[in-house]
Amino acid sequence: MAANAERTVDTEDTHVVVTRLLDAPRTLVWEAWTDPAHLRRWWFPAGWSVGDTTIELCAGGNFRHVVRSPDGVDYLSSATIREVVRPERIVYDGTPDDRNAGGAGMPPGAEVRVTFAEEGDQTRLTVETRFKTPGACAAADETGYAGHWAKGLEQLGDYLATVRV
Repeated sequence: MAANAERTVDTEDTHVVVTRLLDAPRTLVWEAWTDPAHLRRWWFPAGWSVGDTTIELCAGGNFRHVVRSPDGVDYLSSATIREVVRPERIVYDGTPDDRNAGGAGMPPGAEVRVTFAEEGDQTRLTVETRFKTPGACAAADETGYAGHWAKGLEQLGDYLATVRV
């Protein structure tokens, strides 16, 4: 069974880590994170919908994911992929000109490192975000950034339970 998501913030308030132990093999968790067909099934708040999702899975590639609020407002997750090590980690740099401090999962100018670690038949997924300044971290926190990721990883766990390998 999946454990509760955990959140820690470093002493300089520029670093947020959210983890979750998922009851699925690492290769499946990796696919759910990097294949737009899977991603569209879990990366959005309850009651919202998903717009365009594209992932160019290579260093220098682009990641773009749009979620739509119930009142029709689109929120963009946009990043440049810095590093891909299949199926261990992916590192993104949030697009600097994003207008949402939380970046709908990819804060502007922040580095997001996602790590997929095997723990027996389960996978420990860690989303580690390094903000450039404490102010950027505080602004993202005001949008509910860490809480949204904790909920998102819960939704990912729920989705993985429906996928057969």
